[in-house]
Amino acid sequence: MRIAVTGSIATDHLMSYSGRFADQLLPDQLANVSLSFLVEDLDIRRGGVAANICFGMGVLGLRPLLVGSVGRDFDDYRSWLERHGVETHYVRVSELKHTARFLCTTDTDQNQIASFYPGAMSEAREIELGPLGPLDLVVVSPNDPQAMLRHTRECRDRGVPFVADPSQQLSSLDGEQVRELVEGAELLLTNEYEAALTEKKTGWSPDELLGKVGVRVTTQGAKGAVVERRGEMPIHVPVPPEERKADPTGVGDAFRAGFLSARSWGLGYERCAQVGSLLATYCLETVGTQEYDVTPPAFLQRMAKAYGDDAAAEVGAHLGV
Repeated sequence: MRIAVTGSIATDHLMSYSGRFADQLLPDQLANVSLSFLVEDLDIRRGGVAANICFGMGVLGLRPLLVGSVGRDFDDYRSWLERHGVETHYVRVSELKHTARFLCTTDTDQNQIASFYPGAMSEAREIELGPLGPLDLVVVSPNDPQAMLRHTRECRDRGVPFVADPSQQLSSLDGEQVRELVEGAELLLTNEYEAALTEKKTGWSPDELLGKVGVRVTTQGAKGAVVERRGEMPIHVPVPPEERKADPTGVGDAFRAGFLSARSWGLGYERCAQVGSLLATYCLETVGTQEYDVTPPAFLQRMAKAYGDDAAAEVGAHLGV
């Protein structure tokens, strides 16, 4: 199955501040804030929703096509992704702008002050999907809003099934844009908050929204995930027990990677959500969005423990075990 994942490609610059932001903010001077925080460390990580999803699919043995826009500083990141099974031939390289960057400082209360520089991502709207050749599925994940709309329209025009994953960009899209991104999608992927925001922005009830898409998948954090289909009972999938909680960043992207991988293998939606939930747990147990490693025997052992031997056997047939 040939899957193209469109969306953001970025590097994350993560810093830690040993104090509390609240102690430095003066209530009567909030209109004139000018602060500098001495941070203790700087951790530079590979990120971006599309790149994270592709990485997860790659470690499960697939070769997804990453589609997005980057700067000339992408060479090392490209090499990393290629080594982990990602096809980067169709990534557009900007002549003028750097790869997108997320800069975030976290204090001891886990409060954050962050900035996002879109950089080359803003040029993703210039990418045409036609040159990629025949596609079985296109994932439209958070990206330059105009790029998201363009990719969705092109999928409709070409009759290519697509996955709607607007997530982080929902706040910057108006109702008409969200309706256009969602309607006709084979899959709609959101978390609980995003699901409610999608309903609010589109003006559609939960039943109406489900009627606009083939399948609706909603992640619910520690409560697991639910898969809804028209005329069918919802499927609830619990989260496997984690060995440790290291970093929640990118967990949703890992779920998508696992879900889409299992779908490409032709597995049912319950299995898809189970593979997604287990891969999300792998991500939760590591610091960084692309630092986890999957070895089939260990993955299947955890699959059996969480979901049973039948689940492990079905998945194992596609992991070469």
